[in-house]
Amino acid sequence: MRLAFDPVFGEVDLTASAEELAGLARAVAEGYGFIGSTSPLGGGTLAGVGVRKASGPVRIELDASRQVLVISGAPGARAILAANLQSMATAEDGGHLHIDYFPGHPYLVEGSLPIVVNSPHGGMPTR
Repeated sequence: MRLAFDPVFGEVDLTASAEELAGLARAVAEGYGFIGSTSPLGGGTLAGVGVRKASGPVRIELDASRQVLVISGAPGARAILAANLQSMATAEDGGHLHIDYFPGHPYLVEGSLPIVVNSPHGGMPTR
């Protein structure tokens, strides 16, 4: 898994294999776990993603001291995010998923760090 924080756009770019995305989806659904990056630190690359249980909507934030993306929230909200991640892991064509707060968002809290999740199959969908 490769996680890169882009300070210009204020978002994280996540590229992972189908297996890594499925593992992240499981951790989000369960509410705990750490998925480490396979890329060396530096140049905006993060060390990994940590997941933890919390109340309320999903919050995605950067723990700058550890260089870790942290995902937290209540079970129902995490379940929606987990399903979206699992869909990217099992999709058979390319594309990407924007996880970005907007007013009335069904599971993200305002102030959450945006993420772009890239398909393991790259590029744009063939459909």
